Amino acid sequence: MKIKRYVAASMRAALAQVRAEQGPDAVILSSRRVDDGMEVIAAVDYDEALFVDATLKRAPSPVQTTAQVPDAPQPPLRVSPPAKPAAPVDAPAAGRPLAVPAVTAGPPAAGSPAAGFTDMQRELKELREMLHDELAHMSWNDKRLRDPLQARVLEELTAMDVAPDIAMALASTTPRHTSVKNASHIPLALLVRHLPVVPTLSPANAGIIAVVGPTGAGKTTTIAKLAARWSMEHGSEDLALVSTDGYRIGAREQLMTYARILGAPMHAANTGKELARILERLKSKKLILIDTAGMGPRDVRLTEQLAALQLGAARAQVLLALPAQGERHALAEIVRSFAPVSPSACILTKLDEAASLGAVLSTSIRHKLPIAYLCNGQRVPEDLHSAHERRVWLVKMARRLSEDAPPRVNDGYFAHNFGRARAHV
Repeated sequence: MKIKRYVAASMRAALAQVRAEQGPDAVILSSRRVDDGMEVIAAVDYDEALFVDATLKRAPSPVQTTAQVPDAPQPPLRVSPPAKPAAPVDAPAAGRPLAVPAVTAGPPAAGSPAAGFTDMQRELKELREMLHDELAHMSWNDKRLRDPLQARVLEELTAMDVAPDIAMALASTTPRHTSVKNASHIPLALLVRHLPVVPTLSPANAGIIAVVGPTGAGKTTTIAKLAARWSMEHGSEDLALVSTDGYRIGAREQLMTYARILGAPMHAANTGKELARILERLKSKKLILIDTAGMGPRDVRLTEQLAALQLGAARAQVLLALPAQGERHALAEIVRSFAPVSPSACILTKLDEAASLGAVLSTSIRHKLPIAYLCNGQRVPEDLHSAHERRVWLVKMARRLSEDAPPRVNDGYFAHNFGRARAHV
């Protein structure tokens, strides 16, 4: 039996030291608060009979208890009845009310029963959290043994920075038995299967398309790519460009330059009514692309801009530009902020600037927002691709980026997120 003393700032930290050094089979013999924090006495290869025998041999007399020997470790906690009943409380004399001590505000004094109770509550909370972590680790290790294929899917998707809830939902669809020889292909196959995409625009479903999104998402360049692709396939006679961006300096000039190169008309609208009149004049065009003002989710003018778009272009198909390098919470806020105009799909922009793609792919899956196009550069129109045709390429790119990046999580992450979770597909 090996016994060792640990001192840490908290009970949680002390137990973490015990687990790291002595492993999961360690036995906690005693714990108490000391000047430096918490003291924990732990042992491995614990034998209670040997422990008690060794403790009694060190005691100076049969009457002396372990608590009277400062250097002797205490055996595991046992609950026993009190040695003698507590003294009865004297009843108040007849006609005399029972005296009640006054309650004073402020923190309990050190060494008082209240302070001891507070310390005990804190220690119990730390023990509860540590037990929660231990159970999660055990559950995750059990999952890896029982279903190694599903565990590998979770590990692969996590490496790609896929959100835990999305990773769990995808992993829950992992087949128990598969004919795929290389198991590393399964996470990619699941992601490809569940990633929502839409087909490429065609003359039959063109009409009016408005691209919305936050500042710097690449909307104007995306509009130019869409316009150039259309002109290459159908000519520019049935194409028109409209800008509602009267805020950003040079925004309309940039779109005007693209329109001049393509030989297509370009119009500017500052209000919803102006936009409606312009669209009425252009109703003979087969494709009208609307470039909107880029505003952040918290910009007070965003509501006004979205209302103007709804008023002037109620029949427009709205595409949301999502910057692929965005973080998970920022992307979710973008989706919520532009929800009033009901985007039918999204365009993933700035793929060439992204360090990982798991966040934007998770956003698309979680919000059931299909991906229409992929933009991976500034070239017009070469760097515009149909998501339907390049979905496998997109998922492989997400895997490649994860292989180039350092590990983002440790074993504790898997235990916390997947140790006790249940998937909901």
